[in-house]
Amino acid sequence: MYTFLIFSIIRWIIIRINTKFKYPRKWVIDFFAIFSIIYFCFHLFWGLNYYRLPLHKTLKIKNTYTTEELVLLTETLIKRSNEVHRELMHNDSSLVPYNFRKTQILKNTIDGFDFLSAEYPKLTYHGKSLKPSLYSIPLTYMGFNGYLNPLTNEAQVNTQIVNYKLPTTASHEIGHQLGFAKENEANFIACLATIKHPDPYFRYSGFTFALRYCLNELYIRDCNKAETLVKSINPGILANYKEVRDFWIIHQNPFEFIFQFTYSGFLKANNQQDGMKSYSYVVALLVNYFDDVENAF
Repeated sequence: MYTFLIFSIIRWIIIRINTKFKYPRKWVIDFFAIFSIIYFCFHLFWGLNYYRLPLHKTLKIKNTYTTEELVLLTETLIKRSNEVHRELMHNDSSLVPYNFRKTQILKNTIDGFDFLSAEYPKLTYHGKSLKPSLYSIPLTYMGFNGYLNPLTNEAQVNTQIVNYKLPTTASHEIGHQLGFAKENEANFIACLATIKHPDPYFRYSGFTFALRYCLNELYIRDCNKAETLVKSINPGILANYKEVRDFWIIHQNPFEFIFQFTYSGFLKANNQQDGMKSYSYVVALLVNYFDDVENAF
């Protein structure tokens, strides 16, 4: 469908150039008519989810937190991340390898929601439409891990990314499929689905995913405390973080900023005033949902 759309746009541009943009009244009306139909279908099929009740209100929790609460959660996440890392690797300095087929990781992601739905019925996953994107290479150079096709409600995952990131990325896209349009909410669901997964590789991906967001926020609030806590993280976990950073550094390009800027504008136009920064606000949901952090996990 996207391929057809891309070629149709290219064809339309070529026709306009060949006709030297004559008869603007006709083609301008045609352009806005087609755009309005697509925009209407987007909202009818999925886009209205951007205006649903915020997740923190659904869960009846706060969306603010103190630095002390953030520190407590970060310390707990470090403890659990280190424990799962030791469960997988006997050497604290070793990077955790994900030597699995990408399709198997996606399949196991769906299994994780079966376990999650027993505790959270609203997160029951019926669609089962999670698949590798045919556009994984372009997505990589655009700087995206995946996307949801809003017209078909199919979750598409960029399978070029490192396997370590696939569990949380796939769970994030399923969160969108379940109707949680906002990025912070989809990331929170990704944390839940992976942290509570029976597979230790998924739990490791989930705990370290949540930890990274908490550390980023703590660096903003209290840099010295963040530096101190980082020293208590197993070096192998930091190696997995570096693996992800190195991947994206290799694929950086001048056009990535354009795609990121455009998508951020799209989010702002759809009830996410912080644009792509809204990804970081998953911390507020984590801190408040896991108020009693020692018993939450």
